[in-house]
Amino acid sequence: MVSRNRFLSLLDERIMLLDGAMGTMIQTYKLDEAQYRGERFASYEHAIKGNNDLLNITQPDIIRAIHRQFLEAGADILETNTFNANSVSMADYHMEDLSYEINLEGAKIAREVADEFTAQTPDKPRFVAGSMGPTTKLSSMSPDVSNPGFRAITFNELVVAFKEQANGLLDGGADLLLIETITDTLNCKAAIFAIKEIEDERGIEIPIMISGTITDNSGRTLSGQTVEAFWNSVVHAKPVSVGLNCALGAELMRPFLKELSDVATCAVSAHPNAGLPNEMGEYDESPEYMANVVGEFASSGLVNITGGCCGTTPAHIKAIAEEVKKSSPREQIELVAN
Repeated sequence: MVSRNRFLSLLDERIMLLDGAMGTMIQTYKLDEAQYRGERFASYEHAIKGNNDLLNITQPDIIRAIHRQFLEAGADILETNTFNANSVSMADYHMEDLSYEINLEGAKIAREVADEFTAQTPDKPRFVAGSMGPTTKLSSMSPDVSNPGFRAITFNELVVAFKEQANGLLDGGADLLLIETITDTLNCKAAIFAIKEIEDERGIEIPIMISGTITDNSGRTLSGQTVEAFWNSVVHAKPVSVGLNCALGAELMRPFLKELSDVATCAVSAHPNAGLPNEMGEYDESPEYMANVVGEFASSGLVNITGGCCGTTPAHIKAIAEEVKKSSPREQIELVAN
């Protein structure tokens, strides 16, 4: 695990690059049901196709190859293929009991590839960020419009799920934990609570990256918070970075990223989509176009970390890397403990 101070010192030196969209890259392989199942789950009684995180177990070579492509494109930080690898989301595939194993294997794969590239260029260390997505349930909003008081999940249930996921990621070798694509800040708080419990139990400090999602041009998360309110809700976690990802393309994200950069007292990250999905659910922004927009984030001093979310490929990351290396990182104001 990387130390907090070491990571922050690197963020003062240059803008660091996250990788791109794991799901987008997996889709290029056009895997069928049998390939998702592999040998171990060949006779599994439920459908598995679409469970991308399970590929850490059934198709590790594919995940390894995707990680390698993003590092070759210039990424400094690999996100593990574990976005939905929590017991809440895994319940959709009746695979709750596999959550720890999937996270463990996902972190091991990313660790192996990151270490391979670091050994080749020790002056450019690569890091593994354990990806922790928002789960499929919201804890502060009702999924039933006729019963606004109903909650599909409790805070404590989320803590249990996130803690299991985080333990797997750490045991597999993750340097940091990335709580990302946050639509409901209460879910994020459950993840933070789980990580802090692990810190106490293990006697360690775990660097945390936090990335929220603005769902539309209202500038609010799905649970209704403005960017500044979101920041104030998570500042107690003392993250190494806070940022925005998903939902919006880079150009539409810009004003909300500026708002966050103005208030955040830690590093700031941004990994937007390659535009908004078209009628076919695909993303149209070219690497060159996206790199120009993200390059302006960098030249305006808004970011310390950038990369790509939905629709972004190694070509996008390579173009972004070339553009942002022209700029200095956003000046940080390190959090001071009370």
